[in-house]
Parts: sequence; C-alpha cells; structure tokens
Amino acid sequence: ITEELTEYEQKILGAEERIYILECHIYAELVAKIQANISAIQKNCRILARLDVLSGFADLAVTNRYCRPQMDDSKVIDIKDGRHPLLDPHKVVPINLELGGSFHQLIITGPNTGGKTVTLKVLAETFSDMGVPVFLCDVKGDLSGMCEMGTETKHIRRSIDNMNIQNFAHTAYPVRFWDVYGKLGLNVRTTISEMGPELLARLLDLNETQTGILRIVFRIADDKGLLLIDLKDLRAMVEHVGANAKEYKLTYGNIASQSVGAIQRALLRLEDEGGNLFFGEPDLELADWVEWAEDGRGVMNILECQELFQRPLLYGTFLLWMLTELYEMLPEAGDLDKPKLAFFFDEAHLLFKDAPKALVEKVEQVVRLIRSKGVSVWFISQQPTDLPDVVLSQIGNRVQHGLRAYTPNDQKNLRAAARSFRVNPNFDTEEALQSIGTGEALVSVLDEKGIPSIVQKAGILPPRSAMDMTSDAECRQIILQSPLYGKYEEEADRKSAFEMLEEYYADQQAQQEAEARQLEWEKEQERREKEWERKLAQSSKPTKRKKTTTSSRKKANPLEKAVNSAANTVGREIGKRIVRGLFGNAKW
Repeated sequence: ITEELTEYEQKILGAEERIYILECHIYAELVAKIQANISAIQKNCRILARLDVLSGFADLAVTNRYCRPQMDDSKVIDIKDGRHPLLDPHKVVPINLELGGSFHQLIITGPNTGGKTVTLKVLAETFSDMGVPVFLCDVKGDLSGMCEMGTETKHIRRSIDNMNIQNFAHTAYPVRFWDVYGKLGLNVRTTISEMGPELLARLLDLNETQTGILRIVFRIADDKGLLLIDLKDLRAMVEHVGANAKEYKLTYGNIASQSVGAIQRALLRLEDEGGNLFFGEPDLELADWVEWAEDGRGVMNILECQELFQRPLLYGTFLLWMLTELYEMLPEAGDLDKPKLAFFFDEAHLLFKDAPKALVEKVEQVVRLIRSKGVSVWFISQQPTDLPDVVLSQIGNRVQHGLRAYTPNDQKNLRAAARSFRVNPNFDTEEALQSIGTGEALVSVLDEKGIPSIVQKAGILPPRSAMDMTSDAECRQIILQSPLYGKYEEEADRKSAFEMLEEYYADQQAQQEAEARQLEWEKEQERREKEWERKLAQSSKPTKRKKTTTSSRKKANPLEKAVNSAANTVGREIGKRIVRGLFGNAKW
C-alpha cells in the first residue's frame, strides 16, 4: 500500500464523521436563527391556519347556500330554514327554531325502545356545548356513559351514513353524579321544612283529613320555633301534637288520634324504604347545579335513579320538590338568549300520578312561570296524555317518536298524539307515527309569534358520548375528583325538634318527680305532727281514780277548777309548738 492510497483511505474513513459534524453545525445555526424569529413564525402559522379554516367554511357556505346571521339587540336566537352544517342539505328537512323565550318547555314522547334516551342525550349534549348546565334523571343507568368518549357502532355508523354526517367526532362531557342514597353519587338531602306539608303528604300517601293534621303539625312547629329537619323530628312532633291534642284543639282545630296514628305508620314505612337518607343536613344547594367546566361547557348533573325509581312515589315527589325549589331559588331573568339550566324529567308521568288537584295546579303555575327564571324544562314520557291538560297546554315544542297501535287503547292514544300536531299537507301524521323507526321523530316547535309550526319528520343525530353504562369504579373516581366532594358526605345533626322535645319532656318529668317528692314529704310531716299531738294529748290527760267514800282529798272549788283548766290548755299549746319547732313548722 502506497502513501497515496493510505491518504485516500483515511479521507474515505473519516468522511462520515466530518459530514455528521457539518450537519450538526448547520442545524445549530438554523435553530439559532429560528429561535430569534420564533414569535413571527408562530404568528404566521396561526394566520395561515385561520385562513385555511375560513376558506373551507366559505367554500362550504357557497356550495350549500348558507346565509350570514344578522345580529341585533334581542335576546333570541331565531333560525329560519336551519340545516346542520355536518349534514347533506339535500337529505335534511329544514326546521325553524327560536331558542329564546318560547323554547323553555318541551315534551319528548314515545314507547320503550323508541329512541327517547338517544334524543335526550343529544339534546343534553347540545345544551352542554352551548354552555348551559344540565340536570338529568338516569332511570335506566345508561346516561352515566356521557362522562366517556363514545365509540362507533353499527347503529351509529348507519346513522352517520344515512344522514351523510361529515367529520363526526366522539367526545366525553363534564359530568357530576348525584344519588339520594349516596352510593353512586354525591349525597342529595333536603329538610322536612323545605319539603313542606303538601309534598310530604303526597309522599306519605295521606288522605285529605290526614293531610290537614300534617298541616297543623307544621303550623305548631313554626309557632313553637321547633325545627323540622329529618324524619325523627317529624315523628317526635307528630307524637307531641297527638299527646296534647286537647290543648291544641281550640287554637288549631280538631286533631283525631286515628289520623295521628296513620301519619306515624306512614312515617315508619317511609323510613323503612330509606326515606331517612333523603331528609337531613347539609341540604342540597341547587346553585351547585349551575356550574361550568374549564372549557366553558355546561356541567351535566346526573341523578342516579335506578334504586330511587323502584319507589315511584318518592321519585315523583323528589322531582316536584326540585322543580318548585328552582322556581323559588332563581331570580327573575326574563327572556334570555339561552337558558340558565336545562332540566330533563324522565318518566314524567310519575310526577302527576295520584297527585291532588292543588298540587297539580301548583306545578302548572311553576311550569308556566319558570321560563322567566331562565330554566328550560323538558318532560320525557310515553304518551302526551301522561301529563295533565293544564300542564300540556303550556308546552308548545314537541318531539314524538314512533308509536305502535296493537290494542284499541293504543289506537286511541295514536289518534290523540296525531291530533296534537299541526297538519303537514305532505304526509299523514297518524301513518307517519306508525312508520318512523328508531332514530327518527316527528317534531314541532313554536315560531317567533308563539304559533306551533307544522309537524316535520326529523332524523336524530347519534350521541357523541358513550351509550354504555359507566362502571361503578369510574363513577366513584369522578365523585372523588368533584370539587363538591366533602360538602355533602358527612351528615350533620344539629339541635332540632327531636332534641328540643326530648329536653322539654325530660324537664317536665323532672318537675313532676320533684313535685311528687315535695307532696310526699309534706304528707309525712303532717302525719308525724298528728302523731306527736296525739301522744302529747295522752300524756297531759289526768289519770282517772276510783271514787271512795272515805276519801280524805278536799273537793276542788270553782276557782281551783278554773286554774287547773288554764294550766292544761297552756301545757297542750306549748307541747304543740315544741313539736312544730322540731319539724321546722313553728308558727309563733
């Protein structure tokens, strides 16, 4: 090997290393130059990205003939001939929608497996995306999956393909779980006083007479300043009123012992069913339901109702209480651009089942006026007729899923549902109700003048969150991570009617025992005094002697008799005073 070849060998073998060193030097110089201009580069990238998105929106708007919204000072979102931007406009019927004052009451109806739950979830997701907090009743447990991102199934894929949905994305939603029994959610409690005698009478299934007695119990508790917080307070108060019925009769009216007994039995039954878990403190602050996630979406408050629903009376009364509490708690807001809270009542027929007329009238008043508080109320049931006419007349927005008419009664309900819509000349409403399938519905909403629109066929978008139930472990993890965890878990038991009545009766018993002891002592003193008087009288009485004819004693003259009588009287009086002095009863 010559020196020349050796030199070339060294150059070839070291070339790779020299190339690496040169690349590192060039890269370092490039990074240094980029770092010096990083702010300008990032700004240009954002501008380019924004221009790209806006250009895409513009192309889509021109292709589908979208119009630019007109802004004004009103608080109403009024959509005319609206179409979803992800859907094929040629396959979707345009629907007008005014999301303002008229969109605060809506009813979703349909049979089991008809698609009501999917509609409920899609609407709840839409409200959350708009920044509106939501309350939901999870009767079947399938709403808990909204805390997880959905997954594509064949049914969802079919809906996406049929509606030609573009860029459909699954996502999870901010969720907070609640549970009356405290097992799969934050504890929900209220006090007996907050519930009130009317709702409580319905919960206890009392008749009119027994309800009147319960009103008296509440009135006496208010007048006496006795707090009614939990069931033991109410039971103690009912027992107190029953035991003192004669005392309260003239002021509050007749209190029958039979009615008092019936109320006590009903309270025992409610306690056995777990009602004692619902009543207590800390009581629920409904303001905790009006909250938002960090990204601005409304928090979904899901009430676990699988166990609660097994007790329909407790379930219905609980929902009625929440509705009335919301009405009383929230300030007047007028017609807003969007609601403060969306409230979904599943199985709404249980709210009004066997409800007295006065209670139905109160609910009708609340439903009519709660729109001014900024609350959107949604009723979900199987038939529109499940709601009283006075309540149904306040609802102008309706979503009706398909109905099946197998019996004469089903046919009657079908005709009633069809007649509740404005006729669409393009199809027969009654036939459409029997032909639409899962994922479809008939829809009618109020226009800007408050007039129901003609009925339209509509497809229901698939939900973006999970359709399956969330595991108990996942639910508990979400509960532990909630900012409200620790606020409602520990039950407080402050001094209330039960403790105050216990003290009252304990003091009364102690006073009676003290009076009994004093009376017994006085009787004993009187007995001893009489005994001493008897003995003293016997000791001062002169001894009788037998008369003898040969007595040498002189017969006492009248003066001596008078002196002896006076001495005996003085002796007896002194003896009595000595006895009284010995027992502390001397009277000088």
